[in-house]
Amino acid sequence: QVQLVESGGGSVQAGGSLRLACAASGSTYSRLYMAWFRQAPGKEREGVAAIYTDSGSTTCADSVKGRFTISQDKDKNTVYLQMNSLQSEDTAMYYCAAHLKPVTWILTPKYFSSWGQGTQVTVSS
Repeated sequence: QVQLVESGGGSVQAGGSLRLACAASGSTYSRLYMAWFRQAPGKEREGVAAIYTDSGSTTCADSVKGRFTISQDKDKNTVYLQMNSLQSEDTAMYYCAAHLKPVTWILTPKYFSSWGQGTQVTVSS
């Protein structure tokens, strides 16, 4: 089982930026497929971005493409989510998730077996 610890959430005004971090432990990092999800009150959990930790290949949901970037630091076993041009609709609890590598991109919550505790992002207009 992978342990995931998120950090970096907070409150920001619309148009601002935040960077979230997710530190992974308990498994071979390069075997992992990691992703960021978010969940706003009353809404379903939504996939935001994902990364293959071995190749560094990434993908982002259309709703955040061009504003959010997922990246990693292999030396620190850490995945980041850089969020720019934040909007009020980005307000949510953000979760990091991990599982073994799939053969294709997956941003469905039920695929992932390991989850962090979440970090709150609040964007005020």
